[in-house]
Amino acid sequence: MEIEIITFGEIAGFLKAQQLTVNDIEDTDGLKAYLEQSFPTLANMKYKLAVNKSLIQDNTQLKRNDSVAIMPPFSGG
Repeated sequence: MEIEIITFGEIAGFLKAQQLTVNDIEDTDGLKAYLEQSFPTLANMKYKLAVNKSLIQDNTQLKRNDSVAIMPPFSGG
């Protein structure tokens, strides 16, 4: 399955935005585990995921060509 990874802030420094082809990953929990294993720096950070421009709080199913944004903590003002 192909998904687009979009990164922001300090995360973009070590995990560049990219098209990612993943097998056997069906949801955001599986994607997080894969990314944290591939990029150990990410495992030690707090971050949020958005799927197709919607911030998610819970595990979410992924479909081919979904767009997943990985964002560090942020605050508004």
